[in-house]
Amino acid sequence: MHVASRLAKNTLFLTVASVGQKTIAFVYFLFLARIMMPEQTGVYFLAVSISMIFSVIADFGITPVIIREIAKHPEDTHKLFQRTLTVKFPLLLIGYLIAVSATALMGYEIQILSLVFFTGLVLVLDSIHLFFYGVLRGHHILSIESIGMFSGQLITAIVGAMVLWLHPSLQLLVLALLAGSLTNVILSTSMLVRRFGVKLFSPVLDWSFVRFLLKAALPFALAAIFVKVYSYIDTVFISKFMDATSVGLYGLAYKFTYAFQFLPLAFIAALYPNLSSLINSDSENLSKTFHRSMWYMLILSTPIVCGLWLIAPNVVLLAGDSYSASAPILSVLIFVLFPIFLDFPIGSLLNAANKQSTKTAIMGITMVINIILNALFIPSFGIIGAAYAALISFSLMFLMGLYFVPKVISSFKFLPLFRNAVLIVGSGIVMVVVGKLLITQIGWLAVVPVCTIVYIFCLFVTRMITRNDFKTLRASI
Repeated sequence: MHVASRLAKNTLFLTVASVGQKTIAFVYFLFLARIMMPEQTGVYFLAVSISMIFSVIADFGITPVIIREIAKHPEDTHKLFQRTLTVKFPLLLIGYLIAVSATALMGYEIQILSLVFFTGLVLVLDSIHLFFYGVLRGHHILSIESIGMFSGQLITAIVGAMVLWLHPSLQLLVLALLAGSLTNVILSTSMLVRRFGVKLFSPVLDWSFVRFLLKAALPFALAAIFVKVYSYIDTVFISKFMDATSVGLYGLAYKFTYAFQFLPLAFIAALYPNLSSLINSDSENLSKTFHRSMWYMLILSTPIVCGLWLIAPNVVLLAGDSYSASAPILSVLIFVLFPIFLDFPIGSLLNAANKQSTKTAIMGITMVINIILNALFIPSFGIIGAAYAALISFSLMFLMGLYFVPKVISSFKFLPLFRNAVLIVGSGIVMVVVGKLLITQIGWLAVVPVCTIVYIFCLFVTRMITRNDFKTLRASI
């Protein structure tokens, strides 16, 4: 009971902190975009994207390995941490130097290079506190990470807002990022010192451990590289084929789309151990649980996708009239949430069945497809070509993963999933039709709750949701 209570409390901490962090980050970006206008916003978004791509080198999949090893052997925390430091610090330096060097080699102007010089420092600080929080996670201490996640973003937003209000400057806005990252480093370091003592930070070189760590971290590193590249490479292509203004317009649509990606995470955190326990013991319940999780993802993603598609021309104007050209981009890009949300349960299932290599291979293929499509579509279709590339590559990623589901769940049937998708998405379409008829009469803000009621009503009519589902939801909360 104590373990269950601790797990529930940790999940609650992280969920609340994640929601708060994402909300602050999204509102702050809207304010930034409104003040800085598309061109300068594009430069800022590009510099951050480049650093995000190379952040995987600084971590190299070490953190999940350390979480796993410390969770298994908490008594060896000092030994594991001290030996990992000798690997971590060189990787931080290598990741930073490669980020700055790659920016210079790609021929970016001095303004972007100078920004990457500082966003690269954010990369270093983020990798440090990610590692430190990982050690605490190994001991099931997530409260400090939750506080840091929220307070770091809040400090970034406060400092950034002051910069935007008093003296708008891209360099100072990056310093706001540094302030938030430094907050997390200070919090995580102080907690480690308080719990394990300052001697914890004495590096120990052990070549046999270095070989073990790098070998164990490689699969995690590859997966992280694939994710970062196919998540941010479109920004680089837009900047090279087009201009910074185009990056800013795409960046706003990107932020609106991926602001909702955190929603399935708490559900998946609970789903993964459930799937793991059923893999070899109860195939019937495994199939039911997986179908239920896909149903949940459809229920969750449909109103977001259909709703944002409906009000896209209105919501982009929250960042200012100069972003009106972001509306058609958002109208296409928002549909990537369907395959992304549906892929969450598939990824959890494959990992629970020890098919991590299959999932990693799918991610690698997705990365290659995404790069090729961006290279082909952006010169041909402009900014919206990046949205097409994302939609196609993520849809293929979902379909590739879905292909392997029957190999894990022999009784899995595609027809029930297809039926649910038709009825749930159909409810979303009815919602959009009603919204289209009313939006010019009552305005987009008023149409949102109306559409929500229509969507829920349609789900009841199609029996895609029942009273028992509401009871289950209440119990889950």
